[in-house]
Amino acid sequence: MDFLQTDSQGRGNINLLAADKLMNTPKLYATFLLWMLSELFEQLPEVGDLDKPKLVFFFDEAHLLFDNASPALQEKIEQVVRLIRSKGVGIYFVTQNPLDLPESVLGQLGNRVQHALRAFTPKDQKAVKTAAETFRANPEFKVDQVITELAVGEALISCLDEKGIPQIVERGWVMPPHSSFTPISLEERKALMQQSIVAGIYEQPVDRDSAHEMLQNKVAERQQQAQAAELAKQQSKEQEALAKQQIKEQERLAREQQKEAERAAKQREKLTQDIVGTFAKSAARSLGGSTGQKIVRGLLGSLFGRK
Repeated sequence: MDFLQTDSQGRGNINLLAADKLMNTPKLYATFLLWMLSELFEQLPEVGDLDKPKLVFFFDEAHLLFDNASPALQEKIEQVVRLIRSKGVGIYFVTQNPLDLPESVLGQLGNRVQHALRAFTPKDQKAVKTAAETFRANPEFKVDQVITELAVGEALISCLDEKGIPQIVERGWVMPPHSSFTPISLEERKALMQQSIVAGIYEQPVDRDSAHEMLQNKVAERQQQAQAAELAKQQSKEQEALAKQQIKEQERLAREQQKEAERAAKQREKLTQDIVGTFAKSAARSLGGSTGQKIVRGLLGSLFGRK
């Protein structure tokens, strides 16, 4: 929305994108253009055909946007250029040769400003003929001839009328810009940026995660999940093995306790028998005779439940 700011008198601001580095990477430049136009198309409301657009883009060295561009990218750019007009956004492609733009994109541009073209080679003559055929003819002059005769600051201009119909091409003069024709220095650029209404907002670079980094993070996350699942599975197996071992140990201890109890019972029974036998023998010797033996046998019989 910083692009759409206006001053107290309703006049808009001119924003300049320093694309000197982007020019060395045409595919990145084209991708950035497509992203920006797509964002505008998604966010701006539908307004139809306005008398004055809310925002106008001028893409200099436009041929860089389409050099080695894939058909899918060109098709998407053509679609956005065709539809974004209804959002109140105008687009101008600035190039030295009309052949630099694909015909599908060139056909979506209604307003045209054509400066002089010099025809020194067959390819140049073809470019002149192509540019002339894109204009609605003016019976007062031949377009293909006038294009080669235009002076500095002079141009052929064709715009859409109120009904969206291209008007006949006219020959006119372009008002020169009220600025320097030479590139500004780094100090001048810095001073202009400091005076900007958005100064201090865009100076800090933001290094967002690229698609490659996002995919790498997803792969790493899946690997961590797989490792965590494998570790949990291993821990579960170890716990099951430990539980089985504990159960076996408890069963072994129970068997040993049972055996120990059986041995203790046998020892008590044997000890009882030994005590009784020793007592019987001692009593028999003490009493002596047949009468004492009968008493002892009767006593023992009553003790052991036998007659």
